[in-house]
Amino acid sequence: MAIQDVMDQINDFDINDIDWTRMGVWPVAAKAIFSVVLAGAIIAAGYFLFVKDQNVQLQLVTSKEQSLRSSFTSKAYQAANLDAYREQMKEMETSFGALVAQLPSDTEVPGLLEDIDERGADSGLLIESISLQEEKAQEFYIELPISIKVSGPYHDFGAFVSGVAGMPRIVTLHDYAIEMQSEGRLLDMTILAKTYRYKSQEE
Repeated sequence: MAIQDVMDQINDFDINDIDWTRMGVWPVAAKAIFSVVLAGAIIAAGYFLFVKDQNVQLQLVTSKEQSLRSSFTSKAYQAANLDAYREQMKEMETSFGALVAQLPSDTEVPGLLEDIDERGADSGLLIESISLQEEKAQEFYIELPISIKVSGPYHDFGAFVSGVAGMPRIVTLHDYAIEMQSEGRLLDMTILAKTYRYKSQEE
């Protein structure tokens, strides 16, 4: 059959003229169209029934593979540098121990107050009061506020603050206020010192 005859049959094709009970006598054009539609339906059904789920599973497996590769690379790097990590851990433990040693224990607080008093005397200041405030618990440490009131010349305040900051124990200074005394040329300074102690597991 010539190509032109097939084209003419396609052009003259009317789906209403098809006898669905006698597919064997259909024109070639009808058989071709039906075969294409049937093949497309089979391919589409096969994709949605089998291939689509396989693609989703493939994507999941591929993603998991990438995650495992990244994890393996990270662990391989850690294993290769295990000795260096152990050395760093030792250094951190040493540094941590040195910092904890700078935190006064309960029994050392009176000695700390005496040291602050000595710093004030060495600076030429008059210590009017040193009083402990209520402890404040933080996540890893206990904060011990100390209210200090001193009087003296302005420049001696700087020597006192420098002396307290240079103490071997960790002491930080906050919220200072300086006022002129009603009589004389001296000044009054109130300052809040904070020291810290390590928070034990029981606390």
